[in-house]
Amino acid sequence: MTCRGRPRSPRRIECSPDVLYFKPRGVPLKELETVSLAIEELEALRLADLVGLQQEEAAISMGISRRAFWQDLQNARKKVALALIEGKAIEIVGKSYDESK
Repeated sequence: MTCRGRPRSPRRIECSPDVLYFKPRGVPLKELETVSLAIEELEALRLADLVGLQQEEAAISMGISRRAFWQDLQNARKKVALALIEGKAIEIVGKSYDESK
């Protein structure tokens, strides 16, 4: 199988969460389906929706293009919405990223 496109750029992540799982209350984790949210998707969500940065500012902060930022943000929003609507657990998973600011 061949890869298409350019390799994924490493993202700068300014905030690593202490909690890596969120789940509906009262349901054991082993009984839940899990949605995996990449740390870079969480960072895009944090910058756009919590900090309130514009797309260009957030992309610069993460060291990526606006398009890459937008894709990370859309993926994050879709996964969080899916977990909330369907009662799934959210697991935050690490991928290759740069913790430097």
